[in-house]
Amino acid sequence: MLAAGRLLMKDYNVTMEMFAREPDDYVQDQRLLEEIINLTAHQALEATTKPLHEDVCSLEQWRDYEGKDTVTPPARGKPNGVLTQVLTGARREAEERLRQTQEMKFTISTNIEEVLFKGRVRVNEMRLNDFLTRELGGRGVVDTNRDVLPEEFFKDPAKYIRDKGALNEIQASGHCFSMKRAVKGELIFDEDIRKLCDKGVSNLPGWSLAAVEVTATVHNSTKHFLDAAAEEARNPTTTIVAIKLEGVYESVYNAIWHHVVEIPDGVERTKAGTGMEVREGKPKQSWTYKKVGNTFEKDDAVQQSGEAPPRLMVLTSDKGWPYTLSVLNGCGNDLCVNSEVERVWQIVKGDLTKWFSNFDLTLNPSPLPHVLIGTPGIGKSMAAGSYLLYQLLHYDAEKLQVVVHCFGITMYVFDKNTKTVTKYMGNITSKSVLGGLWQRGMKGYIIYDVTTKGTPPDAGFAPSTGWGMIVVSSPNLDNYDEWATQVRASRIIMNCPDEMDVKAMCAWMERGLEPDRQAGYWKMVKERMEKFGPIPRHIFDEKIYINRLGAVDVALLAIKDTDVKEYFSMGGEKKWYSEDPSHKLVKIVRERTEKGAEIFLNAPICDDIGFRTAERLERKWLRRIFCC
Repeated sequence: MLAAGRLLMKDYNVTMEMFAREPDDYVQDQRLLEEIINLTAHQALEATTKPLHEDVCSLEQWRDYEGKDTVTPPARGKPNGVLTQVLTGARREAEERLRQTQEMKFTISTNIEEVLFKGRVRVNEMRLNDFLTRELGGRGVVDTNRDVLPEEFFKDPAKYIRDKGALNEIQASGHCFSMKRAVKGELIFDEDIRKLCDKGVSNLPGWSLAAVEVTATVHNSTKHFLDAAAEEARNPTTTIVAIKLEGVYESVYNAIWHHVVEIPDGVERTKAGTGMEVREGKPKQSWTYKKVGNTFEKDDAVQQSGEAPPRLMVLTSDKGWPYTLSVLNGCGNDLCVNSEVERVWQIVKGDLTKWFSNFDLTLNPSPLPHVLIGTPGIGKSMAAGSYLLYQLLHYDAEKLQVVVHCFGITMYVFDKNTKTVTKYMGNITSKSVLGGLWQRGMKGYIIYDVTTKGTPPDAGFAPSTGWGMIVVSSPNLDNYDEWATQVRASRIIMNCPDEMDVKAMCAWMERGLEPDRQAGYWKMVKERMEKFGPIPRHIFDEKIYINRLGAVDVALLAIKDTDVKEYFSMGGEKKWYSEDPSHKLVKIVRERTEKGAEIFLNAPICDDIGFRTAERLERKWLRRIFCC
């Protein structure tokens, strides 16, 4: 062995492990020994061999080794990684074996425990040291805790982890909170199972026939799962069919950015057919928002002082979005984001940030629920819903592990841990799957699109704690009012796009074409917009445009005298219900109450329809006068 060209020892059979154990036996020169000990290479060697000195030779011994924190990160990285893989793999194998025996379907013979736990490995059966190793790199592991269950640990954490620094780090982690909530849920289920068994209720038929006094003794979450399972058992054909969608997660998560900007006045602007330019990537600056009331509004004053924001942002997912996978006629893979769509995300993000920074499941069990309301056809589902999905997938995975996008009875589950998308069908199925995710300690966010068929969610659709939810709907009260009232949802009103937003959409759709063609396309769309207002669904496609012409004529024939004040004058407050033809003639406009809450008022969808409505009513009045 040499150091700086000097021979240290003549025993060529001495291994580095032996030297690291007792360096004094091999180097008598104390100055030289001190120099060696201070070398980075020697410190790494010492850290690597230290566990071996203490007879830590197996993964099991490493798991319970209390000196992990004294081993350098590079040295403990590999055994930690291998042990984590072993623990995770073993847990997944156990879950899969139990899942296959249960097959996630309920029959009249299913017992209560099978319904509530669905064959999963119980979180409360994991040993404390295994959890600390798998999720926190072994921080806080103590040999005496090898058989401690999470339930015991959460009752008195300081009893099992004496190191205050380690305990604070563990308790502050998202993994620890998820574990604590999952254990609490399992203990609730265990308590309710005992109560029901004491009353002679052990299976679904017993639950269905149980007296009200018996069912009232269990927690709401237990009742929710048992009611759903009993309903499923009454329909033997109902099973949970999971369809894995390959490549969709990566496609949505890695959606490609473009943006559209206005070209300043000058020669270059005259060369562009729309006066706008499409650029690759995300814009350097997006829109700025300011606090107004309980929500946000775009702050144009800030934008005037800096670089101009885009007119439009576009995200493209090669495999589409859940919305495009759910509609019969595909609407393309391009997601157009204007300032109104971005505003929705800013509100949702603000609520999530506030909730996670003031974590108290007793006072505030879940993020504030929302209902997003907008005029039909402006892009609530495709634009706002899909953009929320994209942004939530990029939200901190330790805080939100799942994002769910629902379209009535069709549900897409985006698992951020496994980076997979699974499709489920059926309302009962959806609630059962969500309950399973919650029971595993996972937190998530649900985007529930009511769709045109009108399938509003149940008040208990989302898990009771740790899950946010937003319902996307037209102003039709039948779609959302009962749910919003029961969960006390806050409204987000989305205005129609303005003329420049639509112009930017035209620039995107006609990108790369000759300026004359771009200008011609914009002229055609603008003329259609004058007939129907800035409603993207009806102004870009010729067939849809022609059909809409007929629908508007029918709606004009059907309007009543009373509709004028309630719908067609600005500020009309008549509530929307289904199957009213006048809805084709009006739009909603965002306003605020004195306390800052968002509401919507009705207004003519465009000037042309306002004039035609007035003309139609004038004829009615004249006919009534002459008939008298």
